Amino acid sequence: MYVCNCNGLRQRDVAQAIEAGATRPKDIFASNQCTAQCAKCVCEMRQMIQDTQAAFALAAE
Repeated sequence: MYVCNCNGLRQRDVAQAIEAGATRPKDIFASNQCTAQCAKCVCEMRQMIQDTQAAFALAAE
């Protein structure tokens, strides 16, 4: 499923960027060599970052 229609970023693209260390939507765009266009995807990206960080925190306990 697409997260960013403007840049054609799919969930797996965003997830790979987060796994590689992205902690902000800006980092996700940079890792995919693109920039935010309309920014409608930023909230979903932030949520994916938070969910991933929460999962890592639980795994570390």
